[in-house]
Amino acid sequence: MTGRSYEHRRDWLEKRILKLATIYCIDICSYAVMSNHYHLVVHISRPKAKSLTTEEIIERWQQEHQLPPLIQRFIKRQLTSKAEVKRCEQIIQQWRERLYSLSWMMKELNFDIALQANREDGCTGHFWEGRFKSYALLDEAALLAAMTYTDLNPVRAKIADSPETSEYTSLKKRLDALEKNQPTPYGLYPFIGDEHLEQPDGIPFRLMNYIEWVDFAGRQIRDDKRGYIDEHQPTILSRLSLNQTEPLKLVTNLERKRKRWIGSTEHLIQAKQHLNKSRIDGLKI
Repeated sequence: MTGRSYEHRRDWLEKRILKLATIYCIDICSYAVMSNHYHLVVHISRPKAKSLTTEEIIERWQQEHQLPPLIQRFIKRQLTSKAEVKRCEQIIQQWRERLYSLSWMMKELNFDIALQANREDGCTGHFWEGRFKSYALLDEAALLAAMTYTDLNPVRAKIADSPETSEYTSLKKRLDALEKNQPTPYGLYPFIGDEHLEQPDGIPFRLMNYIEWVDFAGRQIRDDKRGYIDEHQPTILSRLSLNQTEPLKLVTNLERKRKRWIGSTEHLIQAKQHLNKSRIDGLKI
């Protein structure tokens, strides 16, 4: 035992996951970065990749890669033959396919972390034990189970007492964002509630329902896991601060029905008084 802490590497991995999510057409539903492994639940959006323009493909790809000279000339409209144009189209099509390839994203995720760790340790060679394992989630029940399992990893491993204290998890990231009045954090797939045609793509659950469900599931004692949420703890919505619960209620209201007036109770009252309205949607007084 050296007494050396590698906790900062969890931060590397979390930031890298969220960064790649903004480049790849692979949405992050949930994640948990543990001390010696990590879990991801993702949504692969092939249609999104197919809809990107040539310029958007190049812009995304160059965020992580040096563009070859031929593509640089393509951007500057300096190609001189049909053969060059055709070759550029082939390269860009390959990039398009990679942008919805889970294998390619995982390769880039793991390679970058291995590079940083080996540089820090002053060594070379393999950092990860082997290739990642993946499972297909075929319905909403499977999605819910996988996300819950992932977000509860620190609680089940007994390194956190609750979801809101579980560092380096997607649910902790979402709760921290609510504290800042930001319903969906950078890099994460949004919750959209019940699916409607006018809604964008997203996780087909309500965020408030998911938070309550994770809290409920975490209280169940399992023989094969050491940790659980203590039954004497108040419910998670009671534990969260006012700064978190206010925007959470707003998100839920938006999911349920369209409203002309959206805001905290305080601001709804101010709007009602300023506009001399007898009543405003969302305000009971």
